[in-house]
Amino acid sequence: MSWNPAIEPSCPDCTNLESIETVIVPRSRDLGGFEVRRALPAPRRQMVGPFIFFDQAGPAEFVTGNGIDVRPHPHIGLATVTYLYRGEFQHRDSIGTDQMIYPGEVNWMIAGNGVTHSERTSAETRQAPHKLFGIQTWVALPDSDEEVDAGFEHHDKDALPFIESEGKQVRLIIGTAYGERAPVKTFSEMFYADAILEPGAQLPLPDDHEDRGIYIVSGSVDIGGDAFEEGRMMVFRPGDKITIKAGASGARLMLLGGETLNGSRYIWWNFVASSKDKIDAAKQAWAQGDWEHGRFRLPPGDTEEFIRLPEGR
Repeated sequence: MSWNPAIEPSCPDCTNLESIETVIVPRSRDLGGFEVRRALPAPRRQMVGPFIFFDQAGPAEFVTGNGIDVRPHPHIGLATVTYLYRGEFQHRDSIGTDQMIYPGEVNWMIAGNGVTHSERTSAETRQAPHKLFGIQTWVALPDSDEEVDAGFEHHDKDALPFIESEGKQVRLIIGTAYGERAPVKTFSEMFYADAILEPGAQLPLPDDHEDRGIYIVSGSVDIGGDAFEEGRMMVFRPGDKITIKAGASGARLMLLGGETLNGSRYIWWNFVASSKDKIDAAKQAWAQGDWEHGRFRLPPGDTEEFIRLPEGR
């Protein structure tokens, strides 16, 4: 789509600093030459809409033979969202999925009652130096859908709505925004989009969602006359008209938000649930390691190792 009036600001400067409810500075962690920045959950914000976990992975460079090896591990009560800017990796899960993902595509895995998955750099990519840069998020499922059967969707870059206007490009990854709907099946109203802004370009946030935020992947933005650099997440007050203006070098943003859940969530390791009992049951099932008859299975084709239940937590 070449133009959509919904992504044109209705006024040149209709955002002030009071519209920002929270500014989150992600925690950084070095995983041996591979940096991860975690914005959610944060001390002052567990979720933005249903988004309960938000990690920037990289940018990272790998020498020949190296790559990522996230061994099989379990999830419950959530859906994972993977979106890459550079690089690739191979997703395998316990329902039989074996899917490569490349920049601009989306992997959506529904954990529900329980799923196990792994993420690894492919053997082909390891044959030469390569890069990886992307975002992984978790979406907490509503109470009524916490224990649905596990599922998986992959959508190519061309299947995702793409909106282009003067000085800005927006690819809608999940949910509804700017009059478009992404193909991923969701369990609550939400939006998640990749936006690229040229220097000085302005982009209004969707105003038909309860909770809204942005994450600055690169560049900088101006909000209410103040500049915010990359590696910051801002969460805005509900109902306010919000317009983001790119700084002198432009900006790349992730836009996110949606309907809030009816309560907070318990988080332990890779598990998300509305009760501690559900977390405890998942912990016990994974610790038992009964891959043939138990609640969790290992991904076909990746059964030689797995991440053990953390101790002392």
